[in-house]
Amino acid sequence: MNLYLLRHGSAGQRKMNQILDHKRPLDKEGKEQCILLGRALNSLKVQFDVVISSPLKRALQTAALVGTETGFEKKIQLSQALTPDGTWKDFQQLLDSVAGYEEVLVVGHNPNLPEYLNRLLSPSATSPIARVRKGAIAALTLQRGSAKLQWLLDPRLLRAIQSNTTKRSRAKISRK
Repeated sequence: MNLYLLRHGSAGQRKMNQILDHKRPLDKEGKEQCILLGRALNSLKVQFDVVISSPLKRALQTAALVGTETGFEKKIQLSQALTPDGTWKDFQQLLDSVAGYEEVLVVGHNPNLPEYLNRLLSPSATSPIARVRKGAIAALTLQRGSAKLQWLLDPRLLRAIQSNTTKRSRAKISRK
């Protein structure tokens, strides 16, 4: 299975009230991150069989925007394992439930999504291997209980690539 772990896009400042924080939407930068990421995934020809998201608004918006950009037309599934309170055991059960799919996107939060990534890559590591910023996605291949990191796209890298490709000047033509 190819597993894509996506941390939700930028959503502004955390709210002290947990109920209000659960309803916190993506901000303008977060929406731009999602569209940029969706375009990058399109260029890599990535298509998802299933998309699973935390039920929190910013994660669900991220899943919807990236899913739309990549042509995902099915219903996005929700999982408590991807909320900030989700546990490693919950996440393992989620992985077991999607074992029959080939391309799986999960959208979640800090601190557990980076923890899941690091535990998949190195179960015995005591310090984090990979950092996952808001709007970043990691692609892993899972086979027989082991995981291999294929790539990790950071939103800053995607912005740099976009700015270099969209600001090219027209080719100069010799007039001799």
